[in-house]
Amino acid sequence: MTDFWLAAGLLLLVALSFLLIPVLRGRRAQQEEDRTALNVALYQERVAELAAQQAAGVLDAEQFGKGRDEAARELLADTEGAEPQRLGRLGKPLPLLAAVLVPLMGLGLYLHFGASEQVELTQQFAKAPQSMEEMTRRLELAVKAQPDSAEGLYFLGRAYMAQERPGDAAKVFERAVAVAGREPELLGQWAQALYFANNKQWNAQTQALTDEALKADPNEVTSLGLLGIAAFESEHYQQAIGYWNRLLAQLPEGDASRAALQGGIERASEKLKAGEGKAAPAVAEQATARLKVRVELAAALKDKVRPDDTVFIFARASAGPPMPLAAKRVTVAQLPIEVELSDSDAMMPNMKLSSFPEVQLVARISRAGQPTRGEWIGQGAPLASSTTTAQHLTIDRPDQ
Repeated sequence: MTDFWLAAGLLLLVALSFLLIPVLRGRRAQQEEDRTALNVALYQERVAELAAQQAAGVLDAEQFGKGRDEAARELLADTEGAEPQRLGRLGKPLPLLAAVLVPLMGLGLYLHFGASEQVELTQQFAKAPQSMEEMTRRLELAVKAQPDSAEGLYFLGRAYMAQERPGDAAKVFERAVAVAGREPELLGQWAQALYFANNKQWNAQTQALTDEALKADPNEVTSLGLLGIAAFESEHYQQAIGYWNRLLAQLPEGDASRAALQGGIERASEKLKAGEGKAAPAVAEQATARLKVRVELAAALKDKVRPDDTVFIFARASAGPPMPLAAKRVTVAQLPIEVELSDSDAMMPNMKLSSFPEVQLVARISRAGQPTRGEWIGQGAPLASSTTTAQHLTIDRPDQ
């Protein structure tokens, strides 16, 4: 702030100069005016003396004329170079008064409408914080200066969570939702803060927030992680594994959280093998998930594919990882074909059809034999993984 006030003072001096310089110039003009008036008075006095001498008979008309002309030349010589007289002046009091009032008014307006707090915050954030407490204090000042900044509220809430202050974090995330709207990430953070502030007790509000977040974004990572923690704490280990697997699929390789998640999945799996945990009815019903699907090729594409092109028929989670949960591989020559996808076709042991309540069926033609990309595709609408009715897919559009 010191640099700011020095710069403001310098600008103030410049502004004052525009007011004081005319005052100084006015004084010089006044001196010129006073000297001119004196010269005129002397001229008039000299002419009067000459007229008196002429009346007394001392001077004749010719001598009087020469004397008057000489006095006029002297007056003209004295007034040459003088600035022309100004017809109007502000006077001395008004500029001096303005010189005092202008800076005072400017300071008052700046303190009322200015951004001195933001300038101070900018200078503080230019230096790296020395501790988490200092960072939290800065964020609190930032939120105080900009109470409608959703970004500032978000980072303050995260700072409170890092300091194990979930109650304060929950209040801040609630404010952030009020400012930015019901964004999935904010809802997930709010639910997480409420869960830990309530001593890890799941309640209706926490459930409603996570449901809303995942409905808007099925891959919202905070909600998935929180649901996995809550399921593990309540000894529903199979559900915990399902949520954490979905979360694991969203994290990039090399993310520090992957190791912790994999450790949690392994612990939950060990408890299941030991016969611990509570059964989840929804999962039990889906333990033998089997989806029957008939796949056909659109007539318009028959001349655009080759008989030996590979066809991948698979099911993937509607709200989860993009990789296939269960898959079959056939060729175009075998179409139309009816296949069955079940847990026995799982691509990964911990990623089965029965682990996800809702899935989507996909059929893709890939000349290069790549299941993740190809030339043509057919997709079905999301359906429950417990569906027993036979489904139908038509490969009819380009794969983009």
